Formats: sequence, structure tokens, C-alpha cells
Amino acid sequence: MSENLSGLRTSLRTDLGEPSEGRWTDTDLDRHIAHAVRDLNRVAPREMKATDLTIADPASRAIDISSLTDLITVVAVEYPVGAHPRRMRHFECWGSTLTLFTDTMPVAGAPVSVYYTVPHVVDTDGSTLPSHYEEVVLVGANGYAALEYATYTSDRVNVGDHTAEQFRAQGNDCLMQFRQELTALKRERARALRTGELWTEDER
Repeated sequence: MSENLSGLRTSLRTDLGEPSEGRWTDTDLDRHIAHAVRDLNRVAPREMKATDLTIADPASRAIDISSLTDLITVVAVEYPVGAHPRRMRHFECWGSTLTLFTDTMPVAGAPVSVYYTVPHVVDTDGSTLPSHYEEVVLVGANGYAALEYATYTSDRVNVGDHTAEQFRAQGNDCLMQFRQELTALKRERARALRTGELWTEDER
């Protein structure tokens, strides 16, 4: 089960070796978690499928997609729905309108399935992150938190067990790992798209 923001923050404190507020407030850590989630969303956003869209106008190939809240990008469009093999069509998006590229005019009122992506959300109510993405986010948030504290303490007298240089090294190491993880996720998703059929041969 995915952790909510509070759970992720607790895990981050454990990774940082600080179980309670001290160097970082809850607000600080929430900001770093949000930063890491934004980075993740650029390469591995949440995958969604809309099945309640239809072709409204019998003289048009246009579909209104304004109901797809927080849309990042449309990945694939299936029409007609339920064929075997699936009929994935070429399309164009402009604003809130999706236009199908088909040889024949689509049937008005016919359902269309749209595969699309939206940002992952992490808040006090829950999280849309898969558990393996949570670990990636925690590494990134750890890096951002360590670098922020290194900057904050760089010109101050250190009386604890960590110096600014140690936090800076920790932050850089974590962010390097974070970026490597994001690159791996990006390649993994690209391979999945290449492997899957996003259109049928007779509709190219």
C-alpha cells in the first residue's frame, strides 16, 4: 500500500537519521518530497485510461478531452473499442480537442478509449505512487534536503556530528543516484512503448 505524505516524511527522516524535527521541519521535508515527485512526473507520470469519451459530431473526427483533469499527454487512442487485436489510431491534440486520423468517418456517439498520463499526487490523504517509485522519490528528497542543509550551514560553526561538506557529499551522492534511477525509468517506459502496438498496420 502506498504511503501518504506523512508516511513518506517519516521514512525520509529515518533515511536522514533524524526521527524528529531538528535540522529540517516537516514543511522543509514536504517541500523536498514534492520536488522529487515533480522530477519523477517528468519521466514516469501516472498512467490513466478514459473509457467515457465519445465522438459527438457525425461530421467530425474531433473528441472533447477537457474532462481529462491534469492531463500531461495522450499516449494512445483506441477506436473502435473492444476489437481484437485492438485498433489503436493516429491522432492529434490541440488544446482540449483530440482529432482522430482515420480513413473513414467515425460513428457519432461511438465510445473511444484514451490512454493518457497525469502527475502523481502525494498528500495527507494518500499517494498514487507505486511502492517502487516511493523509494526513488525518497532518494531524491534525501539529496535535496542534504544539499539545502549544507548550504544553510556552510558559513556557520558546526557543533554536531555532520559538517556542511558531509551533507553536501551526501546530497550529491543521493541526487546522482536519483538521476540514474530517473534515467532508467525513462528508458524502461520508452522500451514498453516501442514493444506495444499503438496503432494497427492498416491504419498507418
